[in-house]
Amino acid sequence: MDLEKARFNMIEQQIRPWDVLDQEILDLLAVVKREQFVPAAYASLAFVDMEIPLPAGQNMLAPRVEARILQDLAVRKHENVLEIGAGSGYMAALLANRARHVLTVDIVPELVELARTNLANAGVTNVDVAEGNAADGWSAAAPYDVICISGSLPAIPQSILSQVKVGGRIAAFIGELPVMEARLVTRVSETEYQVVNLFETAVKPLQGAARPSQFQF
Repeated sequence: MDLEKARFNMIEQQIRPWDVLDQEILDLLAVVKREQFVPAAYASLAFVDMEIPLPAGQNMLAPRVEARILQDLAVRKHENVLEIGAGSGYMAALLANRARHVLTVDIVPELVELARTNLANAGVTNVDVAEGNAADGWSAAAPYDVICISGSLPAIPQSILSQVKVGGRIAAFIGELPVMEARLVTRVSETEYQVVNLFETAVKPLQGAARPSQFQF
């Protein structure tokens, strides 16, 4: 495979047409090597417009979905990020290139080790990977400037909403199959949040999340 040609085609044919027009984001996708975060068995699918299987029944999100979330979160260099759902570590690597620091948390020990290994091999030094259930947030380092939730939830729990700073943003996939919405939630005051629906999608549920009746917005 001509990796650079495949990467170029991914950016120009999948990602740019999906309203990812921020040149800094497009450049970043050329720099952070997605193939380094894909399980070896699926290496040939690294740049394909699909989710890629990970251990424990989880998936890497499709490249265009990752790129849209990254663009819409608009992470800045002074900001601290919480990612809920480490997966392979790829999204954390992208976020880390934009942020001061990223804390990514996964409930699956195998994915914690996978993300740590991939991030180390890629030379990413401003990401910490923790093991645990962050479906209700991760209070140890709160509040955060940005929270990125990489699995779907019926709604965002109040415990997560309270862990983002005023002016901070949360990206989440909300709803249940067959149709979910990617949403950007911005905390505009101590008690108010602005919600923007970004696009429709379908993403695997976040492991460890509470039942829908326990959520509120």
